[in-house]
Amino acid sequence: MSESAERLERLLGRDEIAWLVERVRRRIAQGRPLTGSVSLGKATPSQRRTVESLLGRRAGTGASLTVSLDEVDQVLRASGAAPEGLAQAVTLLRGPVVNTAEENAAGDARWQAAFAPLDAHLAARPVLHRWRSWLDATGLVRRLAPTPDQAAPLLEVLTAVLARLPSPGLPIGRLAAETCSDAHALDEGRPLATLALSAAKALSGLPFAADGGADTRRRAWAAVGVHLDELSSLVLCLGLPGDDTTPTGRMLAIARAAGEPCALTLRQLGRHDGSLAGGLVRLCENPVVVASAADQLGPACPPLVCVSGRPSVAVWRLLDLLAAGGASFAYHGDFDWGGIAIATAIHERYGIVPWRFDTAAYEAVPSARPLTGRPLPTPWDSGLAGAMARRGVRVEEELVLADLLSDLTT
Repeated sequence: MSESAERLERLLGRDEIAWLVERVRRRIAQGRPLTGSVSLGKATPSQRRTVESLLGRRAGTGASLTVSLDEVDQVLRASGAAPEGLAQAVTLLRGPVVNTAEENAAGDARWQAAFAPLDAHLAARPVLHRWRSWLDATGLVRRLAPTPDQAAPLLEVLTAVLARLPSPGLPIGRLAAETCSDAHALDEGRPLATLALSAAKALSGLPFAADGGADTRRRAWAAVGVHLDELSSLVLCLGLPGDDTTPTGRMLAIARAAGEPCALTLRQLGRHDGSLAGGLVRLCENPVVVASAADQLGPACPPLVCVSGRPSVAVWRLLDLLAAGGASFAYHGDFDWGGIAIATAIHERYGIVPWRFDTAAYEAVPSARPLTGRPLPTPWDSGLAGAMARRGVRVEEELVLADLLSDLTT
């Protein structure tokens, strides 16, 4: 052992002064300056004598022992035990000390860089800002990808997926293949699928923190125009005239003549050439309206389409075909904020005429069901949103079923 090392061991290597070395090491790890004083409560006589030997003077009286780090630094430099001062002394005694403050700052910078592509994309999409805050609050990304190096490619492809949403109608495998070069990247259980599904829920106004089941997953993707398969995405209709030249048209015509509801798959609608005629098509939110209309009106029921809650890709496809054929739409749904969101989405895409779905109709129906959720604007009737917020009750479609059937009859 060299002479300077022996001197350092005599000054700071004893057990009685280990507390001082540990305090200094902790300060280095925290990135704090090695200045000022440190104190030890209830110091023993041997600890006090060791400090006095180090400093070459009395260390004061009292139960606690206070030591000036600047004074210790000067002693170490002057004695040659640690020419570079206190930080060098601690390193020589205990080994290198990791500056956790610097390390944490560097880690934060790496995480910010990993999130940078996503954050740049979201800057222009305020509808996803709450979802982005939720990612941070829950630590979901860090659970799925524990390090910035793992998270960066995951967030990059997530950004590419979000850039394609909402979609005009895309199979999920194709979306995955075109954005991730992996047709199964959005399969259930994959990290990317977990993140993308929560974003799809946020885009469609669904609770993105809830897991839900297969049906919730299907509806969430459908709300942003992505279908899991062509056969599970359905739309229920009654009284659409159809035609006698295409398979889908003939199915509609047969169902209309029989007065029976017709459930069309996305596969059937996707293979339909041309448009579909409909004239004024009434839209409802719940299948009970279609079933009741079929029971009461049969073949006399005018064109009626059920969106079945948030429209599936099949619903959007049918409405597109009807709109291309010159149809106009009259909408009725539940008077709650979910129903308002559905009506708004359809209104923004095609324009709607409210079918007993305005302020007067809302206020005319007695109800005791509390209205919950976040208020939304009602662009087809600017006063409706305020009336719902003031009254604070929800009115479900079933409560006005008799009135709706009367309208269909006339």
